[in-house]
Amino acid sequence: MEYNVTAVPARKVAGFHLVGPWEKTVPQGFEQLLMWVEAHHLRPDEWIAVYYDNPDCTPPEKLRAATVVTVPEGFAIPENSVGVIHTEITGGQYAVASARVQDGDFGKPWLLFFNSLLEDASVMPAPLPCFEIYLNDGKTDGFWDIEMHIPVTDKVD
Repeated sequence: MEYNVTAVPARKVAGFHLVGPWEKTVPQGFEQLLMWVEAHHLRPDEWIAVYYDNPDCTPPEKLRAATVVTVPEGFAIPENSVGVIHTEITGGQYAVASARVQDGDFGKPWLLFFNSLLEDASVMPAPLPCFEIYLNDGKTDGFWDIEMHIPVTDKVD
C-alpha cells in the first residue's frame, strides 16, 4: 500500500469515548456523534475515528476508540452534551494512506497499511493512537473514502 510520512498538526476534537468491539462501538459512536452535532448546529471540518489499542493484543471488549469531530481553538462543550469529551489528537510524524472501504470492511485497508509500514526500513509505528478521517458520507455513497494516520518514529538499527 502506498503511503507518505509527513508532519501532521495536532487537532482539537470533541465527541465520544467508546469501549468494546470496534465493529459495534464505532458505528454506534458515529450515530451518537451525528445526533450531537445536529442538535448543537455544529459545522465540523472533519469526522474522525481514533483507535487507542492494538486489536492483536487487546480483547475486543476492552478496545478503546473515539468518534470525534474537529473543533476550533477555544471551543467549549455546549450544555446538554452528556458524555462528550473535548481533547486533542497529538500532532507529529505520521504515515498517511488513503483507501476506499467497501462493504464496511474497515479492517482490510488498515491491515494492508500496517503490513506495508512494518516493512519500511526507515520508520516504525509509534506507541500513540491511530486515526482515520472520513472524506465522504458512506451511507449516501455506498462506500467510504478514508485517510488513515499511523504515528511513526525513526527506526533504530
